[in-house]
Amino acid sequence: MTRGRKKSTPVIDPYLPASGNFGYRASRYELDLEYKVAINRLSGTATITAVTLAALHTFTLDITDALAVTKVTVNGARPQQFHTSSGKLHIALRDALPAGAAMTIVVRYGGAPRPIRSLWGDVGFEELTDGALVAGQPNGAQSWFPCDDHPSAKASFRIQIATETPYHVIANGELVSRRARAAMTTWTYELPEPTSTYLVTLQIGRYERRRMAGNGVSIHAVLPDRLRENFEHDFARQPQMMKLFVKLFGAYPLDEGYTVVVTDDDLEIPLEAQGISIFGANHCDGRGRAERLIAHELAHQWFGNSVTAKRWRHIWLHEGFACYAEWLWSENSGGRSADEWAHHYHQRLANSPRDLVLADPGPRDMFDDRVYKRGALTLHVLRRRLGDADFFALLQDWTARYRHSSVVTDDFTGLASHYANESLRSLWEPWLYSTGLPDLESP
Repeated sequence: MTRGRKKSTPVIDPYLPASGNFGYRASRYELDLEYKVAINRLSGTATITAVTLAALHTFTLDITDALAVTKVTVNGARPQQFHTSSGKLHIALRDALPAGAAMTIVVRYGGAPRPIRSLWGDVGFEELTDGALVAGQPNGAQSWFPCDDHPSAKASFRIQIATETPYHVIANGELVSRRARAAMTTWTYELPEPTSTYLVTLQIGRYERRRMAGNGVSIHAVLPDRLRENFEHDFARQPQMMKLFVKLFGAYPLDEGYTVVVTDDDLEIPLEAQGISIFGANHCDGRGRAERLIAHELAHQWFGNSVTAKRWRHIWLHEGFACYAEWLWSENSGGRSADEWAHHYHQRLANSPRDLVLADPGPRDMFDDRVYKRGALTLHVLRRRLGDADFFALLQDWTARYRHSSVVTDDFTGLASHYANESLRSLWEPWLYSTGLPDLESP
């Protein structure tokens, strides 16, 4: 008697096999929440608008086991059953929906949110000393709302959240209302642009909001009053960065502008979100040491947030581009040229292990610094091959063509071929698909 092979469970992305869901596509999330800072209690309702991609009798949403789901309806009716287990909300409908059917899913839930343990540390909803933040990359959205938590599943958002009045709440998009009632204030944000769930954030703290000069794009800063003087020194050149990046990369991709949040706590690394970058107090110490990081996070608004990798194996399309933006800022602001940075980091990579394939680094290494630096080096070699005029025309075409869309590496290499007079295979093969480190000076 022979034993049959165990049927493998299909996954959307092998880098995060437990995230993402089949059978439908969400187009909008409306979150109506309450958060009590002192006791770390989150409760509320998520209303998800979706369409079925196939006949659907059962489906799932991603949600942490730390949050209890108390009620579910689909198109106004209670399902046959629902339950949560292993980070999934499982829903069984009484009657199957046909392919192409509209779904409105309403989920009532609550609990004490906490970060999700991952290969890359804790991600998601996190308590601060006096407030909270969400660091969603790569699968932290499910730590605070039920969702299809995968970068290719983009949707619009409305986020309404009530919290104690002394606290300032930042979420993605435009602040459309702020209503104080008794000891609570309700903040409502509207984000119309299609956005990946990991790029949706909450930032709650005793912050002050101020407007910065934006060079054509609205820029705001949200931070503790005690850090204002340091901020004015450390972030002074951010409007010039915005002006340069618009010139090099094309129009800023969001209508509602850009917000920088500085938390009252220290953070290990800055964080990107749609239209928002989050820095710790340690990045705002009055010494100007975070300028490289400020440029990097701003560049993510084009590369990563608007133009987003369809699968995490293509993360160099985020981090390699944002790292190269650091070098471009340096080159255009009186620092080292991009070519000098390229030679510096090429030497550093020469002294590092050579076991990483840039176009598929593997889940453990997808945030490895070699992905950032090798990705930037690949772009620098491409720039030298194409020349500045065609290289920056390519970047602007890339950000315009795939604005608020999902992409893979082949999309970029295919587009780049239209800007080259000869095949670029001899560039892509060693830089993207091989572990060896090519000579920086090779043609």
